[in-house]
Parts: sequence; C-alpha cells; structure tokens
Amino acid sequence: MSRPWKVLIGALVALAILLAVNAIVLDQQTKSAKVTVSGGRILDLPGGAVQVVEQGPTIARVARHRNAAGPPIVLLHCFGCSLHWWDRMVPLLDKRHRVIRIDLLGFGGSEKPKSGYSISDQGRLVALALGKLGVQGAVVVGHSMGFDVATALTAQSRELVDRLVAIDEAPDPGFGGLPFLAKLGFTPVIGQAIWRVVPDVVIKDGYERAFAPGHDLGDFSSQVVDDFHAMTYTSYDRAAADTDDYERQEPLDARARSALVPLLVIFGTEDQLWDDPKAAAQAYEDVPGAMIKTIPGAGHSPNVEKPVKTAGLILKFTARSGTGGRS
Repeated sequence: MSRPWKVLIGALVALAILLAVNAIVLDQQTKSAKVTVSGGRILDLPGGAVQVVEQGPTIARVARHRNAAGPPIVLLHCFGCSLHWWDRMVPLLDKRHRVIRIDLLGFGGSEKPKSGYSISDQGRLVALALGKLGVQGAVVVGHSMGFDVATALTAQSRELVDRLVAIDEAPDPGFGGLPFLAKLGFTPVIGQAIWRVVPDVVIKDGYERAFAPGHDLGDFSSQVVDDFHAMTYTSYDRAAADTDDYERQEPLDARARSALVPLLVIFGTEDQLWDDPKAAAQAYEDVPGAMIKTIPGAGHSPNVEKPVKTAGLILKFTARSGTGGRS
C-alpha cells in the first residue's frame, strides 16, 4: 500500500475515533439549573430542578379578592425554547391573573440531566412544581411541545387543570415536522458532530421555520441562539424523540378528548412546520366543544409574533373558567 493511501486511511480512522469520542462526551454532558430571568427561582424537585417565574397577583391577594382575580395561567414553552418565548405576552396576561412560566427539564434555566425527558416525566415534574407553588384549577397553555406536556399533566393531575390551550401543535408527527437539517442533527454520531460546530448564523436560520416566512426576529434572534446553547445534546435529542413517541402512542386530539376539560386551539395560518396548518388545526374538531382559532400572518409561534392577538384569545377563553362549559 502506498504512503498516500496509508495517510488517508490513518486520517479517516482518526476522524472516526474523534467523532465517536465526541458523541460519547456529548451524550454524557449534563448542566445544572440556573436562574436566567429576573424574578426567576429554581425548584429542586424529585426528577430534576426547574426554573420558574411568577408574575401578577400574589396568592394572598387572590385569596382576599377572588372576584377581582382570574384563574392562574400556566405557560409551557416549545421544543428548543424557554420561558422567554412568553416575554411579550406576560404583560398582557398578568393584570388579573397569576402567570406561572416554567422551563421544562432540559431547556432554558432548568437542569439538563442524562434522562427524564419523556412527556410523562415532564408532566409529573410540572405537577410537582405547581403543587409546590400552590396552584390549582389553572388554564394551562402549551406552545408546540408544551401542549404535549400539558396533556400529560392533565391526565396525571386533573385537579391542577381547569382548561387547556394548544398553540400550533399538530396531534401527531404525520402532519409534518422539523426541517431536514434539524432532523440530521438527531442522526447518531453525525448529529453530535453538527452540534459541536454549528455556527450561530445557522442556528438562527434553523429557527426561522418556527415563525412566518420573512418574519423579522429582531432582538429575539439572540434569544433563539441562547436557547439552543442552553440545551445539551441529550436534552435536544431525547426531548424530540420522546415527543414523537408520546404522540404515536396516542394522538393529542384523543388525549384532549380524554382530558374532559375545555380546549382552545390556536394556529398561525403561516405555520411552516406543518404541511397543512389548517388541517392540523381542524384535526382537533373531534374534541367535543373545542374552540379552534387561527391568527392570520402568524407562523408557528404566534405568542412571539402576534402576542396581542394571542393573549386576547386566551383571556377571552380564560374568562369562562369555572363556568363548567366548554365554550
């Protein structure tokens, strides 16, 4: 064998070893919880430590003035996101409502352990957090993956949930999903290599699918980069796979039917993640009494793109809380 071939083979072997070592290192990486938002705090819970932040009327004020304060609103973010994806909506919700935002395990300021990312595990962790905060009868709003967690929470701890709101989450993976490059990131070894070297500009481009075509992220572009880097490869990989598994076991519309709570479904008409966002929204029509609303011009994240319109729909739906009706 000639020397050039020996050098090439040696280089390929070395590269393969480096890729394998990188994959092992990233799969073992963990991160501790830390506060990333003003007023945030860390709750150490069985299963992991999560960051929460509360705004609006305090528990004491709600107890004294029940007629003046509405039910608590719990906000659960999307995959690859954080509680900051609600920043623009909170000032529109917290005048009469106690608003609780939670970073799901593996995202934002919450802990990134080696395991515990199943939707059922996430639901239990949210239930523990709400229990520690003294929350019951909440309107639980889930953006994308956050709605999966909301359905698990409702199934496990019905007393915590009075109403459900789904924002741009199709009932199952058959409606579309992440773009090719994002899917490539889940490929063993190759995914870990991409994770190690992906530049910020590519991260921003990847997140553009979470918004309407041509939407200007402005200052929020730095937030999506921060949220990407906050994850570990394990939380990124396992959370996506476990979400798909959860939906394949039972689609979200069926889970919402079983929940027996009023449901509001909000979809942006320009959602780029689903092949047909209108069909994805209408898939929830089999849930008795479900209210389905669309927001023209919004993409997958109307809570960021159209916060006033999104908050208005949620507040109108929330105003009916406790009436026992579905609409």
